[in-house]
Amino acid sequence: MVVELQLLCAGAAQGLVKAVAPRLQEETGATLGGRFGAVGAMKEALLGGAPCDLMVTTDAMVDALVAEGRLAAAPRAPLGRVRTGVAVRRGSAHPDVATPEALAAALRAADAVYFPDPERATAGIHFLRVLRELGLEAELAPRFRTFPNGASAMRELASSASPRPIGCTQVTEILYTDGVELVAPLPPRFELATTYTAAVAAHAQSPALAARLIELLTGAGSAALRAQAGFEG
Repeated sequence: MVVELQLLCAGAAQGLVKAVAPRLQEETGATLGGRFGAVGAMKEALLGGAPCDLMVTTDAMVDALVAEGRLAAAPRAPLGRVRTGVAVRRGSAHPDVATPEALAAALRAADAVYFPDPERATAGIHFLRVLRELGLEAELAPRFRTFPNGASAMRELASSASPRPIGCTQVTEILYTDGVELVAPLPPRFELATTYTAAVAAHAQSPALAARLIELLTGAGSAALRAQAGFEG
C-alpha cells in the first residue's frame, strides 16, 4: 500500500518540496498529498482538522503551533531565509527598484500590480504595508490584482495581457514560476526576510516519513537546491 504523506506547506517552499519529492518516493515509496498556500490559510487548515503529517511555515508560526500542541517540538529544522522581491513578466524591462523612490516610480508606471492575499499571505501583508508607507495604497488600489498566494499571483502576472504589469511576492515563488523574472529584492528599507521551518504534526499518521522529508528538505544533500530555489543561509 502506497503511503501518501500529507503536507500543509507555505507557497514559498513549494518549488523545493516538489524538487525533493521524487527522492522521497524513490527511497520510501511514499507520495505527497496535502496543499500549498498562504501561511494564514495553512494555519486555518491545520486548526480546522485537515490531515497533516508535516507542516512548512514561518519559524514564528511553528513556535506558536508547537506551544499550542498542534506541532511536535521535534523533529523540526529550518529551510532558510526567503526575501521578498519584485517581479516582471518575462522579457519585460527591469525597472530600478533599488531605493524607495525608485520603487514608487516603478509601481506608478505599472498598469497592474500583482501580489498575494494582503490578509493571509506573508508577502502580501508586507507589500501592502510598503504601499501604505509609500503613500500609494489609494492611488494604486484600482490596479491591484490579488490572489490567494504568491504562486497564483505570479502565474497570473506571467499570463497578464496588461502592457506594463509588475508583481511582488517572495523570491522563491518568483523563481519557481515560469514566465516571470526576478527584478530584485525590495530595497533595504522595506526588506523582509522570512525564515521557513519544517515540523512534524503532533498527530501525524506517518511521523517517521515526515521526519525523513525534513532531512531531505534541510540536509546538506539539498543545499544546492535550496540556494537555487531562493533560500538563503
